[in-house]
Amino acid sequence: MDNLEVSLYDVTLRDGSHAIRHQLNVDQIATYAKLADSAGVGVVEVGHGIGLGASSLQIGKSLLSDEQMLTTARENLKHSLLGIHVVPGYATISRDISKAIDCGVDVIRIATQCTEADTSEQHISYVRGTGRRVFGGLMMSHMISPEMLVQEALKMESYGAEGITILDSAGTFLPADVEKRIGLLVDSLKVPVGFHGHNNLGMAIANSLSAVKAGATIIDGSISGFGGGAGNASIELLAAVFSMEGYKTGVDLYKLLDAADIAEKLFSVLPKITSSSIVSGMSGVVSVFSKPVARVAEIYNVDPRDIYFELGRLGAIAGQEDLIVEVAQALAIKDFR
Repeated sequence: MDNLEVSLYDVTLRDGSHAIRHQLNVDQIATYAKLADSAGVGVVEVGHGIGLGASSLQIGKSLLSDEQMLTTARENLKHSLLGIHVVPGYATISRDISKAIDCGVDVIRIATQCTEADTSEQHISYVRGTGRRVFGGLMMSHMISPEMLVQEALKMESYGAEGITILDSAGTFLPADVEKRIGLLVDSLKVPVGFHGHNNLGMAIANSLSAVKAGATIIDGSISGFGGGAGNASIELLAAVFSMEGYKTGVDLYKLLDAADIAEKLFSVLPKITSSSIVSGMSGVVSVFSKPVARVAEIYNVDPRDIYFELGRLGAIAGQEDLIVEVAQALAIKDFR
């Protein structure tokens, strides 16, 4: 039987920042936080696109510090919970997570590559001890079988995660893929299951609906799909479609639609499906590679689509941006010969 209540998890002010190279400013954060809060969104996730502590020259420096972003959002969220995304290896417990909690964070999602759930144990356990809500996230979830995904999710549950979200980081899933994975997770876990969709193949909304029909109760989205590459599932579209299907989200649809209109001017860069994003989805390459792939392809005069397929063959993941240059160099030499 379908669960008729779905929580919308807003990633506009975190995953969305990939679209503008992590240059979210105080006005953008404050304005959108107020809009999301007014619309009744459950959780508003804030920070660098990769997550807490990830600002760096290699993968992109944020305009603002983590503390500035979180403090600004906290001041403008009266009802919505403030969330952060944490990838072990970027964020430390003592330096980053504890300071984020001091800034008033309510929800912490500890996300790992889909095969590396064991790296989340210390972080999840620590957050549980602080009394904050903690979720687990499995990124690039297309890279392993549904059965293996369940085993990784069970690890996070055993560490104390209060919900597990699988992330279609490369936007490569079709509805049947989502249905199988979510269904197995719902049957195997005792905690709520969530889904995070990207729109590389134009399937983010259909995949999110498929997830809910399979039993997921937490669905990620961003305003107008704001995010890297082809963007995320549009949160206002999610609210509209779920309403049509009889699911309760607790949000004010009109206010989300108003927020989408404002976001067009607030963020200036909104996503669209391009030939590159389609190939990114087909090859299973993370969406945040879109800008560096385009830049490197031009430098080395190679076809960006060839770069994507080679990166997919190599199993590239976020944080391996240096591999883009290596692949482009190899393709350039091959073409020259």
